Amino acid sequence: MKTPDQKLKIVFFGTGPVSRLCLEGIVSHFDIEAIITKPDAVSPHGKPHPTPVKDWAGEHQVPLHQPATEAELAALTTAGSFESPVGLVVDYGFLIPKSVIEAFPFGIVNSHFSRLPEWRGADPITFSVLSGQTVTGVSLMVIVPALDEGDLIATADYKIPAGTTTQSLTLALSELSNRLLIENVPAYVDGKIKPMPQNQALTPTYSRKLTKADGIMDWTKPAVVLEREIRAYLGWPGSRTAIAGSDVTVTSAHIAPAEEQSQKPAGTAYKTSKGNLAVATGTSALIVDRLKPAGKRDMPARDFLAGHPLV
Repeated sequence: MKTPDQKLKIVFFGTGPVSRLCLEGIVSHFDIEAIITKPDAVSPHGKPHPTPVKDWAGEHQVPLHQPATEAELAALTTAGSFESPVGLVVDYGFLIPKSVIEAFPFGIVNSHFSRLPEWRGADPITFSVLSGQTVTGVSLMVIVPALDEGDLIATADYKIPAGTTTQSLTLALSELSNRLLIENVPAYVDGKIKPMPQNQALTPTYSRKLTKADGIMDWTKPAVVLEREIRAYLGWPGSRTAIAGSDVTVTSAHIAPAEEQSQKPAGTAYKTSKGNLAVATGTSALIVDRLKPAGKRDMPARDFLAGHPLV
């Protein structure tokens, strides 16, 4: 436990870029006893690639552990190695077993980027964009050995601005998450917050990990769905298609106004009366604002049309 003038000691579980954003936001408010992250990824040529969290730990001289299996993780945490009363987990990538949770007197608190039980699972941010919802949020829960079903210690809503991408929403929710962690985890350990069950009246929804195949554009889908996919998949897996015989990734688009729509078959690219690049969809059309041809820079669609006239 801590005295009033001490920072709360924690063990942090995390791996990816979102974990690093969290560490950067909370480091001055917690005493980070240790960091637990996934093992380095290894390239086909055998070169190790450290996780973003491993790099951060090295820069800040925080003890680091990289258990490769559930058994190694359990052995590390149940051996009395840590003094921290609570763990924090953000974007770790492994399910944490019951024995590890119980190794901490107050369990392990996870910051999940949705309003639970909405979008449980691996990728709540992308699915918030894909679904077209206007409000999402952050939930702090005490984890249990089940998929995002733990009791909540804090929640906060976030209104999603028009045109939001997965990348911009990630940054906004990371900032909100850091504020919630700083304000609520010490209060929880001090006994000022009692965990409460998730809203049983709501039907849970579930996200999943994306695959590269998700980025292949299906122009028979409605324009509104494709426009959301472009914003949701920006960065990875990207919204990939072929236009004027060239493989491209569409990076920005909007639904065509009535005067620029066409009755052409879905997937047909055409130049509108205003000189825009449009592609017919299952309903109406999309105006492509920006795209990235394979092996080239991201560019305005009009620059692409200058070198790729449509037949």
